[in-house]
Amino acid sequence: MTSPKRRRDAAQTRQDLIDVARQRFAHDGYAATTVREIADQAGVNVALISRYFSSKEGLFEACLNGAFTDVRRGAEETSPGTEDFAARLARRLGDPASDDRMRTGLLLLIRTSGDERIDQMRGEFLRTMSEKMAAGAGHPVRAEGDLLRAQMLLAAIVGIVMLRNTAGMQPLGSAGADDLLEPVTDLVAALLPRV
Repeated sequence: MTSPKRRRDAAQTRQDLIDVARQRFAHDGYAATTVREIADQAGVNVALISRYFSSKEGLFEACLNGAFTDVRRGAEETSPGTEDFAARLARRLGDPASDDRMRTGLLLLIRTSGDERIDQMRGEFLRTMSEKMAAGAGHPVRAEGDLLRAQMLLAAIVGIVMLRNTAGMQPLGSAGADDLLEPVTDLVAALLPRV
């Protein structure tokens, strides 16, 4: 009697590849990560990376898209405005369940790769993320000064996430959404005042 053949779930396989690649790219870097390592860790044939993503660069782009979504998730849940945006941001930053995914996403977005095209792609994602955050706070980017303010907020968020997760700083490390609400609201209002 032969064992029943396991049916392949393409969507799950694709997601498994993204999840493994995201961790590897974030922690080992783009250049040091091979598609064979990703495929082996995901338990699939390396040819599936080409099938689903065309290339290592395509897989990295899919990881960036996921990281971008994770970091900015919730930004469009309610109407734009400093208070709503700050409350959503404080909830995200204070949610222990989102810490690891957010940290990995940010590592992926800020880590240099040694590959000019990948670093350019990463830079474009960070710029877009800054613009979306500004719009979510009710302060659309209309000039370089607006973009600078949005990028400074993004830098502060990266710092908060990294310090909460890696340095174990207290009280920041254990602060919940309620604890973060007032300082995050002040930070958003100072950098991205409602226009």
